[in-house]
Order: sequence, then structure tokens, then C-alpha cells
Amino acid sequence: MASRLVLALIKIYQNNAPHRIRASCRFEPTCSNYMCIAIEKYGLSKGLRLGANRLMRCKVPNGGIDYP
Repeated sequence: MASRLVLALIKIYQNNAPHRIRASCRFEPTCSNYMCIAIEKYGLSKGLRLGANRLMRCKVPNGGIDYP
């Protein structure tokens, strides 16, 4: 139930975030998509932890293809 709420909030972010933020992602899949995949695969707690770690890596020189 809580994971569905978090996934819904991520989808709202994806639909409403400014284009310059969405277009500047250094990773494939994007960080928000990565977090959705991680939550679906590992559950809410571990998925949020993996997503937060991914967000912290989102800076130069990091980037590229990275799946959970």
C-alpha cells in the first residue's frame, strides 16, 4: 500500500517536473525510473535506499546505464 503511494508520487513528479531537470539526467534509466524499478523489485525500504544512493551518485563523472 505504501509502495503504491510512493510510486504514484514519483509518477506525479515525472509528469510535472520542469523539462530542463528531466532532460539533464546522466543515467539510463532516469533516477525516478530507477527508483520505481527498485521499489517494484526489492520493496519499499530497500528500493528507497537504492534510489537515494543513485541520486547521490548523480554528478560528474558518474553516468551511463545502471539498472537495480
